[in-house]
Amino acid sequence: MPLVVALIDDLMFLSRVLEAASVSGTEVKTVRSADALLEACRARPDALVVADLDSPRLRAVEAVRALRADPALESIPVAGFLSHVHADLAREAREAGVGRVLARSAFVQELPGLIGRGAGG
Repeated sequence: MPLVVALIDDLMFLSRVLEAASVSGTEVKTVRSADALLEACRARPDALVVADLDSPRLRAVEAVRALRADPALESIPVAGFLSHVHADLAREAREAGVGRVLARSAFVQELPGLIGRGAGG
């Protein structure tokens, strides 16, 4: 079963990820730290990571940097979402290795396709 590792603490967005994943038969593992993200991805290097870039508690950009620093995990696809007004954070996320940086509204629209493509579909 494909896996999405969700570095998300916003319940509204997490519920959307869970809904999209259930439609495609994809498992979701929620993590709340860089260490937990690395552990989940080491167990399943075929996963897709989705991350809330706006959350100050999750520090997603730092977590992605840690993911990219591990040669065994550097190719894991990462999609992140943030408020459209955070252009500097979007640039920082791309530099850290987030492959798809999306505004929150675009993330919601593209989520089924992201999960389908990124998690083995």
